[in-house]
Amino acid sequence: MILVFGGTTEGRKAVEVLEEAGTTYYYSTRSDGQKIDLVHGIHLTGGMEVPEMISCCREHDIRLIVDAAHPFAEDLHRNLLFLAKHIQAPIIRYDRVYPPHDKDLIWCKDFDDAIRQLEENHIERLLALTGVSTIWKLRPYWEKHQESWFRILNRKASKYIAQMNHFPEERLVYYETDKTSDLINDLHPQAIITKESGLSGGFTEKVEAARRAGIKVFVVERPDYPPHTPNPQNVHIEYVNGPYGLRRAVEKLLPEFFPLHSGLTTGTCATAAAVAATLQLIEKEKLHSSLFILHSSLPNEVPVILPNGETITVPVGFADGYAYCIKEAGDDPDVTNGIEIRAKVEPSDTFEILGGEGVGTFTLPGFDYPPGEAAINKAPREMIRHNLQTILSPLTTHLSPLRVTISVPQGAEIARRTFNPRLGIEGGISIIGVSGIVKPFSEEAFIDSIRKCMTVAKASGSERVVINSGGKSERFVKALYPDLPQQAFVEYGNYIGETLKMANELGFKYVTLGVMLGKAVKLAAGHLDTHSRKTTMDKAFIQQMLEESGCDILPPKGKSVARIDISRITLARELWTMIPRERLQAFATTIIRHCNKYCSPLLPNGTLTILLIDDEGHIFT
Repeated sequence: MILVFGGTTEGRKAVEVLEEAGTTYYYSTRSDGQKIDLVHGIHLTGGMEVPEMISCCREHDIRLIVDAAHPFAEDLHRNLLFLAKHIQAPIIRYDRVYPPHDKDLIWCKDFDDAIRQLEENHIERLLALTGVSTIWKLRPYWEKHQESWFRILNRKASKYIAQMNHFPEERLVYYETDKTSDLINDLHPQAIITKESGLSGGFTEKVEAARRAGIKVFVVERPDYPPHTPNPQNVHIEYVNGPYGLRRAVEKLLPEFFPLHSGLTTGTCATAAAVAATLQLIEKEKLHSSLFILHSSLPNEVPVILPNGETITVPVGFADGYAYCIKEAGDDPDVTNGIEIRAKVEPSDTFEILGGEGVGTFTLPGFDYPPGEAAINKAPREMIRHNLQTILSPLTTHLSPLRVTISVPQGAEIARRTFNPRLGIEGGISIIGVSGIVKPFSEEAFIDSIRKCMTVAKASGSERVVINSGGKSERFVKALYPDLPQQAFVEYGNYIGETLKMANELGFKYVTLGVMLGKAVKLAAGHLDTHSRKTTMDKAFIQQMLEESGCDILPPKGKSVARIDISRITLARELWTMIPRERLQAFATTIIRHCNKYCSPLLPNGTLTILLIDDEGHIFT
């Protein structure tokens, strides 16, 4: 059993991850005001001291602790180390993503140091964004300087704390009424003070508002946490700063919690190999750095920053002149599972990413890169570039730029068992992956997970559920429904028909279906399961819809013919560049009409809205 200490953004994210398992867990918060909707989780309310924690863990057979508390909750972090030692359980510390320590900010070790530096900089007018619980810590400053303000939550408990600390009510401002930039414009402070609260704590927004106003920013650094501070209990701690890392840590420490385990994309494996190969090159060039003071030899794991900004660690190995990563598919049935993905890194005149042995080549248009380029998609290329720049830039300045060559010795043979030859990718596999993580695929388990998410959406109280094929389409559609809770957005993957049936069974009044063109053309043809194993796009039917829409397809450059043969397209998204801009809405309307023909009968008691989304996020209705 798992016990999560939350009440934060990270706590809510942890719940989203754990709910996917369909397994019981416990979620503890200090107050009722931090409650969230749970389906499989059991909510525990009220602050607990160590003896109460021990009793709770024994009662519920807790074998794993997730510390998703606020980074400044020092007493709780310390208590959880004692708890973990006592019950012999590991801890997953779900921390935040923190921006770098920019030099234009004034960094303070603690609040006493902040007061000292505020005085040294002659700050008379201060806007404090550090929270109501820090009023007493800054009391020596605000008692002396009458033109200082605290922004707090507009709730009774916060106002009571301010009152108990004798902070003047007229100098309180509230989150609900003003943004940071508005407060700065109204109050004209000389500086703001904030805590190093990470991206999820709004740190960047506060800093940027102050920069635009040309005022100073004082930042109280987050408290140290093991391994940067002593861990006298010698507790096993796994560090994560995002949902994928949390899931992988749970799978490692409590394997039975998730019925199916996640894996890594080929893009993540290629990135890990590239990071490792760069470390190998550094050692070869006899560069001495703090990294190698910490590691007496090359590491067996390297950090990889995923596209969502979180960092995970990935196992790697080293050989003569290259590094490698073994592809791990988890429980997803993937022909690339267990293959070796290699990276060779060399100094070069320009930064470039090349495909070597076993990496396919694009031979047809319609992909991220033109024919003749290595089949390494845009997201993995950006991952490799970003990781080498962000993680290794302090160590590789004199080696830059670099040539990174990705190879897969078994790639050519494996590619014959994939759709690559049909798509026009020849000579090997593709290096792909948008999120960097592969969620395990099992039709029964996936449909069950959709059902769980739909049940959570219903429990949120929302009359509308927004179903999408994945994270990309969801990001675009969310802007249309800013007031809906996160739980109201559900991924259907390929199971559109099953998801609509669930929406009807659960009694949703309104359903929004977001779909991108590749799945839309299959759905319009009546395929309610759009998985490539079940159906491919029907080009004759697409031609029919183009004719229904009155679309004259643009001829190739230099040709006088009025139409081109769409039988040559490999991906449906190529249509976006082939259809005249003024006819796009007509084409979209035709597709949506055909989709409605098959989808609306599955929702007889609700209202269905279908949104067609292009690759740039434009939405057609």
